[in-house]
Amino acid sequence: MKTLRYLLPLILVTCAGESNAQLRVPACTAYLEPGSEGAHISTRSGITSWQDPGLKVVWFGELKHPGGLECSLVLRLAAGAESRLRLTVAGQSQEAQAKGSGTNPVTMSFKAFDIATPGYQRFTLESLNPSGKPAGDIQALILHGPAAEEAHFNLKARRNAASVHLVYPVPEGTNVAAFYCEVTALEDPLWSYYMACGWHRGYFGMQVNSPTERRIIFSVWDSGGEAVDRGKVADENRVTLLAKGAGVDAGDFGNEGTGGHSHLVYPWKTGEKQRFLVTAKPVDATHTIFSGYYFHPDKKEWVLISSWKAPKEGGYLRGLYSFSENFGGANGHLLRKALYGNQWIQTADGQWLELTTASFSHDPTGKADRLDRFMGVENEQFFLSHGGFVPGSTPFGEKFTRPAAGKAPTDLKLPDLPVAQ
Repeated sequence: MKTLRYLLPLILVTCAGESNAQLRVPACTAYLEPGSEGAHISTRSGITSWQDPGLKVVWFGELKHPGGLECSLVLRLAAGAESRLRLTVAGQSQEAQAKGSGTNPVTMSFKAFDIATPGYQRFTLESLNPSGKPAGDIQALILHGPAAEEAHFNLKARRNAASVHLVYPVPEGTNVAAFYCEVTALEDPLWSYYMACGWHRGYFGMQVNSPTERRIIFSVWDSGGEAVDRGKVADENRVTLLAKGAGVDAGDFGNEGTGGHSHLVYPWKTGEKQRFLVTAKPVDATHTIFSGYYFHPDKKEWVLISSWKAPKEGGYLRGLYSFSENFGGANGHLLRKALYGNQWIQTADGQWLELTTASFSHDPTGKADRLDRFMGVENEQFFLSHGGFVPGSTPFGEKFTRPAAGKAPTDLKLPDLPVAQ
């Protein structure tokens, strides 16, 4: 029943054959454009400190029925203060104003909008107040009328797009000594991580960290199950760094499990193919060395990112996957998309096997809150996309097959593997 509560977040009252569907959309689920400077969003207070008329507040939601849509805002204003705002929906703009009462919220009502076509709509709120004058602390957007019936919005404070994954089946009993994958980012919003080579103990891919910094990231989890603080991980459960490449930073990570993290600051380019390889080398019955290699586009050679000795292993790679993640929710409304292609594994006896089948999965956010998440085949490669409030979705578990490339990556000239200490 918990799932249904989020799928149908409406108060429905039917009277004389007319729909009085009403939906309260919290202010903390909105996005600020062009950025978050000049206002604040919080779960408790909503949108506060909005004094810049150049800033827009934006909600996105799917309206499943045409018809009239009445919109109002719940906001707080100082006693006697006035605010005038404009709301634009489906190409129509309406203006309204309100006067503050002090401690109690007030309602600002707009004239009805006419929704001609069902689908995702953008709700854009603008301030018509002079610069420096508070627009009011926005608490919620209220939708009412026939077009609000069965409407779908994300009603949770987590504004990230759903994380999406490709899961690659491997023949049972295969000892996977290496996993190769190519990734081409097609969109590059901030706080995107396109992960190429994931396995049961780590992940390897490329990330957009800031407007001026991008990284190649390789991380390996500890044993033991600690979720947050690596300081609590016993020595016998910690992965240890054996080697790292030139210019690579290495250290600890936590809060998503714990382990060893490494990254190379490098301006990889959107639209250009990036090549990744992760290897597994069992040392003894209880330890394996996991290494991440990246084909450096400028040097035109494979470079080591880092190599880690993992305890309580002794085997090879398993649970192979790729993913795309939006790890900063402030721009979770933007589209992220990447191509994942030419996946190969090398077995312990040196045989190369191509992986042409993958299945789709997503995180809990993709279950009911954010349905704009997709997988498919494009340009003979798998693609993952999420965000953008694009109509439709891909069912969890759906399988796809890409055309075989047929040429194994046998040109791998790797740096020497480190020797276990």
